Amino acid sequence: MKPKILIALLAAAGLASTGVLAWRDHVAAVTPPAAVTAPATAPALAAAPRLQLTNFSELVDKYGPAVVNISVTSNVKASYSIPGFGGSDRQDPFFEFFRGFRMPEMPKPAPMRGQGSGFIVSADGYILTNAHVVDDASEVSVKLTDRREFKAKVVGADAQSDVALLKIDAKNLPTVRLGNSAATHVGEWVVAIGAPYGFENTVTAGIVSAKSRSLPDGGFVPFIQTDAAVNPGNSGGPLFNLAGEVIGINSQIYSRTGGYQGLSFAVPIEIALKVKDELAAHGRVTRGRLGVTVQEVNAALADSFGLDRPRGALVAEVEKGSPAERAGLEPGDVITAMDGKAIERSSDLPVLVAETAPGTKANLEVWRKGAGRKLAITVGERKGEKVAARDGGSAPSGRLGLAVRPLTRDERREIDARDGLVVEDVSGPAEKAGIQEGDIVLALNGQPVKSPEQLRELVAKGGKHLALLVQRNDSKLFIPVDLG
Repeated sequence: MKPKILIALLAAAGLASTGVLAWRDHVAAVTPPAAVTAPATAPALAAAPRLQLTNFSELVDKYGPAVVNISVTSNVKASYSIPGFGGSDRQDPFFEFFRGFRMPEMPKPAPMRGQGSGFIVSADGYILTNAHVVDDASEVSVKLTDRREFKAKVVGADAQSDVALLKIDAKNLPTVRLGNSAATHVGEWVVAIGAPYGFENTVTAGIVSAKSRSLPDGGFVPFIQTDAAVNPGNSGGPLFNLAGEVIGINSQIYSRTGGYQGLSFAVPIEIALKVKDELAAHGRVTRGRLGVTVQEVNAALADSFGLDRPRGALVAEVEKGSPAERAGLEPGDVITAMDGKAIERSSDLPVLVAETAPGTKANLEVWRKGAGRKLAITVGERKGEKVAARDGGSAPSGRLGLAVRPLTRDERREIDARDGLVVEDVSGPAEKAGIQEGDIVLALNGQPVKSPEQLRELVAKGGKHLALLVQRNDSKLFIPVDLG
């Protein structure tokens, strides 16, 4: 399994996630940095108090056992296309030539194995890690420092924040202590524990280099930047402060080579815990949406708009039919606050909006044509969130093989339906039956489907043969599914 590579590249360098580490990766030789000593000829420095390096052993002894190694197996689908074998499409010029030949047997899925890290947040077996660590996993196993191993269930995974919640069947497990990244200061020491390149329970240290970093393809996550050595395989591992509290989940690195080059990024623990709670309760994460594209306000733009200084989020585009359009937002508006919370940089706005529950009424402070004004807005819902509940060796949504999410308000209006579930991933019996991504499941065995939880209950009670009513584009059809 390849480490996730972000598409955006800057100055020939790339942002890459810190795992999963695929077995085919090469282990790089690491040369320890030379010890740094103070210059001998510096009287002013000699007179200043010297800071002693902290001994991290107590922290590691106490909380290291709660850091786990995660092994992942996934099946990579192999496919190819041969003219004339695409079905009964007579528009294919090769159809008549190949008609009567048998379709060659497709190659079997090839297993891919990888590793990542995680940490135990409750004694009954809940574990936090990165979503990309368990992406497309068919089997997940967790190894503790005492060498016990458990099969893990993926309770849910949220690609937007890159946070996943796992569950293992165990009790009285060691746990980490959770902290508050907002109280962390730039320059503080931090410690990372994980399994870089498969070397389990590796400890590295550094300082917080910056906070609230906005990264390409990083969505709305205000990353913590550190210079603690983090490499492929560290993904999902904890970032500790010196009080022994977890303040983040190590997620990405900035690198020209794919390895550590001094820039590591962690998801703040506050965001991870909110995602964890929603995944545990609902299997999915709901987020607010305005429907605007924003950009940074620099000094030149601030001067042209008559702002006292560069601040706020400049609205570059307003989507038609969006909450922003209904509220009266216009291109050229500068959003300076939301519900009394100041927006200093454009990256502040997506974070505030995402944390707001859909349907909530909010107040925006806007700078327009040299004057301030207030706008009331009803926050919409961000599309594309997925319910992902995978057992250790099963397909999405267990026996059926579907990962689904509820219809958004706009989608319900578009297809004129009160209920239904959008198929976002398909495998197993559902895939064999012909169900496709983007289909909308309306009913199962004549029972309207309203939620992923209800779908799971109906599947459990439905026996071996199910009839799904599915809407595909503008048509509705029943699809029989044999669970075997």
